[in-house]
Amino acid sequence: MRFRATVDLHGTTATGIEVPADVVAELNSGKRPKVTVTIGPHTYRTTVAPMGGRYLIPLSAENRGAAGVSAGDEVDVELALDAAPRIVEVPDDLAAAIAGAPVAQATFDQLAFSHRKEWVRWVTEAKKPETRQTRITKTVEALSAGRRNR
Repeated sequence: MRFRATVDLHGTTATGIEVPADVVAELNSGKRPKVTVTIGPHTYRTTVAPMGGRYLIPLSAENRGAAGVSAGDEVDVELALDAAPRIVEVPDDLAAAIAGAPVAQATFDQLAFSHRKEWVRWVTEAKKPETRQTRITKTVEALSAGRRNR
């Protein structure tokens, strides 16, 4: 489905795009459908979020840059239902550390895709090996304590 919308600025840096209610209804997958979004040359995966009586898709700084758009721009959006499984590639060192702590593994296994992705991203974005190891240790500790959010 295609529609035209404005990239809205929420707060100081957060941006999103309002999805018309009829487009969400046409997807026929509830109020929070998983979708692929294409803006210009860039496609990414996300979930439609109902907020304040509207439906929004987030547009991160990374996705804005890849699409070549800014807040306030009017854009053509192509939205498609995303039925592909959402799988997070867990690096071997993190996977081994989590597997070594049964409670952490049980917590990680129950996490939503987005929460798993955030834990993995936090570890993989470390620039130094010692920072990465510290983050792995903190991740296992947090998951062992039942913490779900990064």
